[in-house]
Amino acid sequence: MLDPETPPDLPLAGVRVLDFSQFLAGPVAALRLADLGATVIKIERPHTGDIGRRLAFAGRVADGDTVSFHAMNRNKLGVTADLKDPDDLAIIRRLIETADVLIQNFRPGVMERIGLDPQSVAKLNPRLVYGSASGYGDSGPWRDRPGQDLLAQSVSGLPWLNGGDVDRPVPVGLSIADHLTSCHLAQGVTALLFRRERTGRGGLVQTSLFEAMLDLQFELLSTHLNDSTVAVRRGGTHSAHAFLPAPYGTYPTSDGYLALAMNPIPELGRLLDLPQLQEMTDEQIWWDQRDAITDLIADRLRARTTADWLAVLDAADVWCAPVLTLEELVASEEFAAIAMTQQVRRDAELTENGNDLLLTTTRSPLRIDGQTLRSDRPAPKLGQHNALLDELTDDRPHRLAANQ
Repeated sequence: MLDPETPPDLPLAGVRVLDFSQFLAGPVAALRLADLGATVIKIERPHTGDIGRRLAFAGRVADGDTVSFHAMNRNKLGVTADLKDPDDLAIIRRLIETADVLIQNFRPGVMERIGLDPQSVAKLNPRLVYGSASGYGDSGPWRDRPGQDLLAQSVSGLPWLNGGDVDRPVPVGLSIADHLTSCHLAQGVTALLFRRERTGRGGLVQTSLFEAMLDLQFELLSTHLNDSTVAVRRGGTHSAHAFLPAPYGTYPTSDGYLALAMNPIPELGRLLDLPQLQEMTDEQIWWDQRDAITDLIADRLRARTTADWLAVLDAADVWCAPVLTLEELVASEEFAAIAMTQQVRRDAELTENGNDLLLTTTRSPLRIDGQTLRSDRPAPKLGQHNALLDELTDDRPHRLAANQ
């Protein structure tokens, strides 16, 4: 069967998704749909496949594919097709006729040149939901610029929000534009699938890395657009937000770091035994003397361990938390309690060394009806499920009838 068995109560069980996308934003959007029960068929170019197979996060590779590729493309089937070859393209067009969703993140114009743009595929399958992600949208002066996470962060101004006033621009150290774009794309696809259930009509959802970065900054942009005097003025060394007063920031302790969120300065002064702060009852001072206040707090917190200060502050219900390292995070009771990991297995007959490959990945962050969403299906080897394409001849009439 082209569509492997899926628990029937998952929200997207029975939905077939064709994933033409590469690297992160598109593949992770498709992964989100797969974890909700959809059958996702990843379509890659022969011989080389998705560029994500070779672009290794932290340089780590497992069984010939990057660990990040395994994480982004688990729970999918995989076929290859040369979209410039008429025979391969004809097979893919027939596959599109049976699909519910198509996802792509090529540069604008690529799908049009091969005849798989939204208008063309709508003639093949009017019920198809077409999801498209780009770097900067399909029009405008940046239309053809490379769509990449750091670049999208940079043009959005986001790096100027991080760090202190003496720092250079500080980008977010993860692919935040890609990940948020994947969320928006998956949300748009599921919304159109719901509309299709009501109207029988497919549709097109589009988003971009740039739009995801602008949406992330809705508070800042909305405020600035209504009051142009609002500008980014980063705080001092310990500040964690350009638009929030003291004590909002991260502070060194004798053995680590502690984060303080929105808290009344006089109450902190009492708990930390800082008489100067206890007198600051005027909240405007928390803005006007932000750097001086955070320096006082930092000097005091350095005197004791993070655990010592947490015992004091937690007892008073102060909004605070330890700043964990990666190693501390994965060793923590909180990480164990949230059970955010799962294992996927690539069978020995598919691996280069003839042994089973067992990898630990994160799971879907969603819980449906109180149940966490997990799947042990690994990322496919390049072209692993090509033989299943032969089922199209028998499968197409059934799928088309079901979609009437």
